[in-house]
Amino acid sequence: MSENKSNYGANNIQALEGLEAVRMRPGMYIGSTDTKGLHHLVWEVVDNSIDEHLAGHCKSIQMIIHEDNSISVTDDGRGIPTGMHEKLQKSALEVVMTVLHAGGKFDKDTYKVSGGLHGVGVSCVNALSTKLVATVHRDGKIWQQEYSEGIPQTEVTQIGETDITGTVITFYPDPSIFESLVYNYTTLANRMKELSYLNSGLKLKLTDERVKVDGEFKSEDFYSEGGLKEFVKYLDESRTPIIDEPIHVIGKEENVEVEVALQYNTGYQENIFSFVNNISTREGGTHVAGFRRAVNRLFKQYGDDNNMFSKLKFSIAGEDFREGLTAIVSVKVPEPQFKGQTKGELGNSEVTGIVSRAVGDILKHYLEENPKQAKRIVDKVILAATARHAARKAREMVQRKNVLTGGGLPGKLSDCSSKDPAESEIFLVEGDSAGGTAKQGRDRKFQAILPLRGKILNVEKAMEHKIYENEEIKNMFTALGVSIEEKDGERVLNIDKLRYHKIVIMCDADVDGSHIATLILTFFYRYMTPLVEQGYIYIAAPPLYQVRKGKSSVYCWNEEERVEAVKNYSRGENDSSVKIQRYKGLGEMNAEQLWETTMDPEERMLRQIVIEDDMEADRVFSMLMGDEVPPRRKFIEDNATYANIDI
Repeated sequence: MSENKSNYGANNIQALEGLEAVRMRPGMYIGSTDTKGLHHLVWEVVDNSIDEHLAGHCKSIQMIIHEDNSISVTDDGRGIPTGMHEKLQKSALEVVMTVLHAGGKFDKDTYKVSGGLHGVGVSCVNALSTKLVATVHRDGKIWQQEYSEGIPQTEVTQIGETDITGTVITFYPDPSIFESLVYNYTTLANRMKELSYLNSGLKLKLTDERVKVDGEFKSEDFYSEGGLKEFVKYLDESRTPIIDEPIHVIGKEENVEVEVALQYNTGYQENIFSFVNNISTREGGTHVAGFRRAVNRLFKQYGDDNNMFSKLKFSIAGEDFREGLTAIVSVKVPEPQFKGQTKGELGNSEVTGIVSRAVGDILKHYLEENPKQAKRIVDKVILAATARHAARKAREMVQRKNVLTGGGLPGKLSDCSSKDPAESEIFLVEGDSAGGTAKQGRDRKFQAILPLRGKILNVEKAMEHKIYENEEIKNMFTALGVSIEEKDGERVLNIDKLRYHKIVIMCDADVDGSHIATLILTFFYRYMTPLVEQGYIYIAAPPLYQVRKGKSSVYCWNEEERVEAVKNYSRGENDSSVKIQRYKGLGEMNAEQLWETTMDPEERMLRQIVIEDDMEADRVFSMLMGDEVPPRRKFIEDNATYANIDI
């Protein structure tokens, strides 16, 4: 027996006390310690304020990003109780802030429904903060307690008197825990906007003290009277609706509240977003299953009753009823059962029937009372079924051809010698010229090159069968080794034979290059979503400049680096011995330069594509690649300063 095994005894068993476990394994409680985890801290605090709103005691929530990236969240709810907790013999405020699984949400008389149901929320935020200050306005008094790493630094102390109620939480994330401490304004604003739609009548405000606009701190107010109907209109602002107004469903059964808004548009995507107690359920669940069941059943029944499907030579599938559909499914469930700590999927079986009945009742009346609108939707369904049938034949043609030719990889592909997907990467390169340079500069062992000619098809505005007729898209399917298959009546991407775990889009740093990169990203987002979700898609970041003086040179990836390099090399403002080369195209670099700046794993900078916000990603792609010009123009104007491109 080894020495280590023989010394294993009772003293080797560690019992973590208090919030130590959170600090030792933060990912178990907040998902990760990257920027996503950093922002998760905010959601946990805001969720508590939202719970007060759902209980009918909070009308406004304010969030402030302070100059030092600390965060304050203020609500006008009842205020966390500060009295003595009989069992634990300490202030209830301290219990809430320092004990896992403690809070009013476990008492159904206090909160009928709650978002942060696992009860680890604010105490986890406390544990992962170097400093947290809780200030409570309650019973005419102002109470405060300060903590560090979850440990109280003061007693709960009265610091004043007040005629209002509510709670203020200010926290400073721990730099030893998180990879970054910089909060993203857009990420926070998108969630606040989302919450305003999900909670009509609730006032929300976001202020950023790091940025001033016209002498005032940057801020936005979020408020919605129309709730989910306004939400659907916002998501579909770049699409053309085929019905006059979104269909709105409100129902309640067995203490489960159901609210749904849905709208059909001329597009080809299905966009269903779901929430349980204001928490986004990215993987859907029983509430989404109930919604889909109702949509399929009611429209199928309506089409059959009115003899509208009689001319079709093939059957209608469930997905045909959801092409061009944008919907929000929101339920309030007293005791939801989630799969996993991240609350990604609802598991309550009873919710399926409740949602299906609520949606079915409203849809039945809508179809009976709006025959013109109903006909437009069913015509859209028939068009979707016809296109799906054509797409299946086109897919089978492409995939059968590959099988008959022994997996026939595209002739333009310069493959790598490695057969291990985990170490293999493929560069999708704009143009044959740059593709040739990349082929010369690459490491043949693990780097493959696939040149793409011109701008690929805009899949946002194309029927699916047209996609499989596009040569460049067919080349990407066959090079990657993935295929689209049908499973349980739904189309799914099979990535079991994916040949590369790094798929790198490499385009010129100009308007055309950015457009091509966006076209490729749109294709991956719409038709190869699992590749994006699993982190396989990247964008190469070639340098914009090379600054040279004599035999010395430095590459610069943005304007700030160029200015700094010129400053370091110059003897004065007009030093003509400093040479600046602007790289507009990849072809302007030789193979060695392309390798050392953009392809060498030791030196390069790759941007990994991740989906942080499903709804915002869908909205932006439809805006950038859709038919409506004004929203696209505004987006480009608002974000032009962030894009390193020449116009």
